[in-house]
Amino acid sequence: MDWDLLYLAITLVAAIPVLHRIGRELLAGNWATDLIAGVSILTGIVTGQYLVALIIILMLTGGGLLESYAVRRASSALSALAERMPSVAHRVLAEGHEDVTLEELKPGDRVLVFPHEVAPADGVVVKGQGWMDESFLTGEPWEVKKAPGVEVISGAKNGASLLELEVRRRPADSRYAQIMAVMEESELKRPRIRRLANQLGAWYSPVALVIAAAAGWWAYDWQRFLAVIVVATPCPLLISIPVALIGSISRAARAGIVVRDPAILEEMPRVKTFIFDKTGTLTRGKPQLIAIDARGDEAEALAAIASLERYSRHPLAAPLLEAAEKRGLALWDPEEVRELPGRGLSARRAGVSYEVVGRKQYAGTLPDLPAGHLECLLLRDGELAAVFHFFDAPRPDTRLFLDHLGPRHGGTRTVLLTGDQEGAARELAAQVGIPEVLAAQSPEQKLAFVRQATAAGPTLYVGDGINDGPALTAATVGVAFGMATNVASATASAIVLEPSLGKIDELLHLGIRLRRVALESTLGGLGLSAVGMVLAAMGYLPPLYGALLQELIDVASVLNALRTSIGADGIDYEGLGGKH
Repeated sequence: MDWDLLYLAITLVAAIPVLHRIGRELLAGNWATDLIAGVSILTGIVTGQYLVALIIILMLTGGGLLESYAVRRASSALSALAERMPSVAHRVLAEGHEDVTLEELKPGDRVLVFPHEVAPADGVVVKGQGWMDESFLTGEPWEVKKAPGVEVISGAKNGASLLELEVRRRPADSRYAQIMAVMEESELKRPRIRRLANQLGAWYSPVALVIAAAAGWWAYDWQRFLAVIVVATPCPLLISIPVALIGSISRAARAGIVVRDPAILEEMPRVKTFIFDKTGTLTRGKPQLIAIDARGDEAEALAAIASLERYSRHPLAAPLLEAAEKRGLALWDPEEVRELPGRGLSARRAGVSYEVVGRKQYAGTLPDLPAGHLECLLLRDGELAAVFHFFDAPRPDTRLFLDHLGPRHGGTRTVLLTGDQEGAARELAAQVGIPEVLAAQSPEQKLAFVRQATAAGPTLYVGDGINDGPALTAATVGVAFGMATNVASATASAIVLEPSLGKIDELLHLGIRLRRVALESTLGGLGLSAVGMVLAAMGYLPPLYGALLQELIDVASVLNALRTSIGADGIDYEGLGGKH
């Protein structure tokens, strides 16, 4: 039996699909990282080094399997969360309960969470007291006490008590569903992160080919050429960067950060301009109604504005509805309700028109707004009916976070961009240390400013309201903060689920760490390959041993890239949550 012919046949059968894929990549212009691999396989076949060619083929196909394994390893926390979610929920009936699928649940339903079960949807406790483990979702390694009125997030595991919840969001809209969508979206967008590989390969591949050709010519030996080119095969470039990226996305998801566009993690280290909305972002997002200046009956004005605000997502709607409820006021159903971003809320009732607007939409004069206050106006048939005054305190970590941006992230410009009035905006800016303020901005004006700032350099915009949608899209990195509106969430490149500025800081550090680990893996792997190239060029490393050495380098590079999924290695947030 002619063993050489058998080896050749096996090699050709294995090589054809690999060379076909490499050919497609080369025709698409992605020659930087695949060219050397193709040359290695062809040279091995031409020179009769079939085993070496087979090892290169196994290296490339095995690299894909290794990457898939690493991706699964990086997303193990998400997989574990998916596996432990219930398939049914116990919906409460007038008598007893029934088991229904999660798709059948809707806001307002009440469900039972038995001891040691997992919450099937976001909701609030209405009966029972106990403790729940939310570590899979928040990253915090402790249990949280639950009592009537306390929110519960889907995926949280119940302790030893029976709890009854009122469902607040459909399971498809829950935090769990948002987090589990991360991996699917990142898979679709993964090719964008190969830019670094192509940039490095653009100079590495030609240099490697020149060294291999020079070594082969000097020694008059194709084996010398093959040995150099085999050990130079840049598998760390092909595998390490995707593994590091998926690990970072998984780490972010465990911390309650949904990365919708993985490309932003590459942009994070370059951001120097930070732009923030005001209400609900730098402030607590829970304005308190502190005064009503009515031109007539105060209770009637409050009932009217609360009746309209039932249909609004504006941050001031909640305190108005709460005040009306405390007074026991009867609300009515308005007609022709309309809300345009930046233009207010309007409706009609019994032939009377009502509008809820800001100061800039009102043609008359008003006294100066007290520092740090918010307001909205109720107009009845175009005439001022009442002015409602609110106060929204800054978050306790706002100043710490903003002071942190310059020293740790190289921030050179911080801007407060808000639709609120000048006095309130400047008062907050003075409290938290923001030097640049643009107040009373419409959504169109916000969009224009963010576009202009982004044209000058990478920007990060953080907002949480319906008015922030266009600006989030225009920024280099758009972050929807907290449980943002559907519009803000749909346009943001990342969603920070917890109302904490420390989470935004963590996202910035994850981007920095991703770049560092990716460079360590790729440059470290290429550096080791370069040492092997020198040894091969000098005749100390035969082709077979060169192929085995490259396989060891691949494994080391991928293991290092996996570090992005298991922690933040001593990153200090300086008061924004300690070390993570």
